[in-house]
Amino acid sequence: MANAAEHSGANGHAGVIGGSGRLGAARFLLWALAGVLALRQAAAVLRVPPGEWLSDFHLPSSFPGSLYAAGQFTGTPFAGLVLRPFLRLAAPSLEVAWTCVTLLFVAAVGLVAARSLPDPVPRRTALLAAPVLVGLMMVSLPVREAASPGQTAVLPVLLVLLAVFRVPGERPSGFLVGLAAALQPALLFFAPLLWLTGRRPTAKTAAATFAGATVLSWAALPRDSWTYWVHHLAGTGLGGAPDGLANQSVHGALLRLGLSGPLEILLYVALAAAIAWVGLRRAARYARDGQLLLAVAVTGCVAVAVAPTGWRQQLLWVLLAVAGKVGKRAADRPVWPVAVVLAMTLPSDVLLPNLAALAPVRDNVLLLAALAAACAVPFLPRSSPYWRAPVPTEYGRPAAARWSRVPLLPFWRRVLSRPNLLLELLLIRVGYSLYSHIRAAAPSSRSLAEGHGSQIHAVERALGIDVEHAVNHAVVNAPWLEKFFNFYYTSFHFVVPLTILAVLYWRRPGDYRWARASLGLATVLALIGFWLYPLAPPRLMPALGFIDTVHGPQDLANPQYGAMTAISNQYAAMPSLHFGWSLWCGVVIIVLAPKGWQKLLGALHPLITVCAIVATANHWVLDAVGGAVVVGAGFGLVYVLSGPRGAVLPAGLSVPRPREPERAGAASRTRA
Repeated sequence: MANAAEHSGANGHAGVIGGSGRLGAARFLLWALAGVLALRQAAAVLRVPPGEWLSDFHLPSSFPGSLYAAGQFTGTPFAGLVLRPFLRLAAPSLEVAWTCVTLLFVAAVGLVAARSLPDPVPRRTALLAAPVLVGLMMVSLPVREAASPGQTAVLPVLLVLLAVFRVPGERPSGFLVGLAAALQPALLFFAPLLWLTGRRPTAKTAAATFAGATVLSWAALPRDSWTYWVHHLAGTGLGGAPDGLANQSVHGALLRLGLSGPLEILLYVALAAAIAWVGLRRAARYARDGQLLLAVAVTGCVAVAVAPTGWRQQLLWVLLAVAGKVGKRAADRPVWPVAVVLAMTLPSDVLLPNLAALAPVRDNVLLLAALAAACAVPFLPRSSPYWRAPVPTEYGRPAAARWSRVPLLPFWRRVLSRPNLLLELLLIRVGYSLYSHIRAAAPSSRSLAEGHGSQIHAVERALGIDVEHAVNHAVVNAPWLEKFFNFYYTSFHFVVPLTILAVLYWRRPGDYRWARASLGLATVLALIGFWLYPLAPPRLMPALGFIDTVHGPQDLANPQYGAMTAISNQYAAMPSLHFGWSLWCGVVIIVLAPKGWQKLLGALHPLITVCAIVATANHWVLDAVGGAVVVGAGFGLVYVLSGPRGAVLPAGLSVPRPREPERAGAASRTRA
């Protein structure tokens, strides 16, 4: 591992301190956004009443009180020895100072990590990496929890980064690593990494510092040290329950799977040894390859995963693992960073559906991300021909702007090659989950929704299109027709759009992006309608006599009526996405299907859907009109932003083909 000073001087981007033009403006805006996010995080933490801050430290304010009497303090005796003097400060002063210092540590971690990226670093990355990383950390789950009282998870990360990248000299670097391990014992794994990469004096100093801090805490707090190191086996069982979701370690995962006793201990020890062996070997290889930041991140992931208790606030290392490059194609490069950012910033129920079969994965998302970084993700070495020159993405010729004042967005280019499947699935799942959460959070006042329902009914009566009641009762009197429309309403809403997207992805990737973008924009516009105009569907209008054929009788006297009320906002009805999505399916099939019978089926789908939503009393006719409006607006926005669908390539224009590995490698060696 290179010396910190040498590494700092070798980085070609280390001296970049400013930008001009668009990059400078973007950098300023990103730093401003990071500052706003930091203020938001500080405000969230400072909402804790001052009197609760001292109790949240879970520390006695003076000697000889025991650190672990309540069983809630999870730090080492050395950490308790360091933290206890701070409790003498007045509660408001401690609250503000602790929050500000923690957020400053987060910013320092981002700055050091961004300036430690492996060469070569493009100028854009060198300028924007620090504010982007700081902003992401401010909204990440580890930082949101680490900013709470008594948590010191950010400080050890900063100490290790400073030791590896900024502090010159072997002994000072080792001292910082040993100090970090004294606060979080699992970070002693950095000593083997230092040893394996040739920095043996640093490794020895780190081990000696850790031993000295531990001995000091034994001398000052013998009973607490015995409790922590012997009775609780390095803190196991302190704080929350070891099988709680906050413990994102292998030990916690095994306990959540129902294992216990000697079998669980043996399996945990075996898995921890295998993870440490594989992870440290990978980290040493990346360090020798010049990817020091990735090596540090991998080692940190190993440390948290194999520790008996790896709390969520200690998993900031996973976010630093985005420094590694994965994939030969340029289209594959965003997959790992996007997956890490989503896992580190969003609740697990947003990433995965709430199904019992997925619970082992959903409950261990952060742990799985750490294990993937430590042992599984195939990060590219710098010697790979794809490091600098990945297989390029194929783009069509940009279409002319629709209007001079509405230029095409530069990133909205016509992509001809197939996108990465994993990335698409991640974005679709997260997008739909966010849509569901936003829809559920839309206004749901019964009086307001019923008032809007009366308005819609009055407008339909004036227009002579209030056919819902007649159609609903006619279908109820024909049981076979009622069953058909109920089945169609509940079965085809998701199946048909997902099937169309899957076929387009596989057979027509260029058209897939056009169709996906129009559907996404239409859905976003529908969310605006849900918020601005909550509307009671016919089945939830008590005085009109509609029959809910799908959900059964509703107790309209009870505000919490119906089984669906608990999982969905029943007043998110205008516009109707049931009809809107079916209309989108029909348009896509009619435009792209090669055969006439396929186009006919595409045209029938929205027609049957509008009959189903009216017959089952789930929507007004005007709801379908609203669905048609947002779908038309979605297609229109895509047309404005990226031009007509057919404008892919003009006659005679060739598209650059993907580079062969041999040519890409030769080109890379020539440039070098």
